[in-house]
Amino acid sequence: MNAPLSFGSDALPTLAALLRQPAVSRVLVLTDSNTARLCYPLLQPHLPDDHKLIEIPAGEEHKTLSTCENVWNCLTEYRTDRFGVLVNLGGGVVTDLGGLCAALYKRGIRCMQVPTTLLAQVDASVGGKTGVDFQNFKNQLGVFQEPAGVFIDPVFLQTLDPRQLKSGYAEIVKHWLIADAAAFEEQRRQGMFVEDWTPIIRESVATKQRIVEADPLESGLRKILNFGHTVGHALESFLLGQPGREVLHGEAIAAGIVCESWLAVQKGLLSPEELDKIETFIFSVYEKIHFVTFETDAIAELALQDKKNVGATINCTLLQGIGHAVYDQPVTLAELAESLRYYHRL
Repeated sequence: MNAPLSFGSDALPTLAALLRQPAVSRVLVLTDSNTARLCYPLLQPHLPDDHKLIEIPAGEEHKTLSTCENVWNCLTEYRTDRFGVLVNLGGGVVTDLGGLCAALYKRGIRCMQVPTTLLAQVDASVGGKTGVDFQNFKNQLGVFQEPAGVFIDPVFLQTLDPRQLKSGYAEIVKHWLIADAAAFEEQRRQGMFVEDWTPIIRESVATKQRIVEADPLESGLRKILNFGHTVGHALESFLLGQPGREVLHGEAIAAGIVCESWLAVQKGLLSPEELDKIETFIFSVYEKIHFVTFETDAIAELALQDKKNVGATINCTLLQGIGHAVYDQPVTLAELAESLRYYHRL
């Protein structure tokens, strides 16, 4: 079952009311160094006076078990019992990592997600996935654990720079491509910089919730949410930890969308005209990620660690026309490498 979700100006007051319940023994707030400065002041008036703040360094490179250990040390130091609540205030790194920390501490305490980036509001905080990176592989360790609630207030988007907004927008585009052809057709003519994000966020969250409700543990249909992520995660993982070459998650997913759309054309699932529409739209928003041709095989090989794989078979989600996705489509390393070379030539 999807976690309870509160949206808009009522979200933070609703959170405040839940945190005042007698069943809550202690409130702890997890932030990173950016959200502590920019977002915590917006949340603080809604928190109990005796709450505790836990701050971790910002950045994907800190989404590790070592950071989890620091969080667990703080929870232990503050004598948090099983009736404590961890409020995760941040983007995808904070909501993913905080969710995992809560799920494992004392075999599970409640967490509440307050996503502050567009990416987290439409994707990372919704659906009950938690995780951290391991050996530079994205979300290699994690569990399914629904939060006690998700509280989405678009006011936090005012703290973001345009690059972070674009990163989150990639997941919205993905939702259109896998499940809403009409929305993609409408929005590709409008562009991403809209005055009011609220309707787009609501619709995107509703799309993901419908899919998650049908398949909570990703045994079937939920796999379509991984469109763009087989190549995207491989590219993101390859560049992770290379100073000056790191990319944001959504930037890598945008590249993955192009590569995997090209693969769908090669397999007769998507028309060249549809690929052209997708490419034109993606490159109207995102700059191309730069890598050199001889790196394509090494990038593709990272897909062998993809969580959708079965044995040595790389399973990919591909489009069967815009607005409809099919999962468990086998692809070879050679095909993945060729899709990257196609992207490189564009």
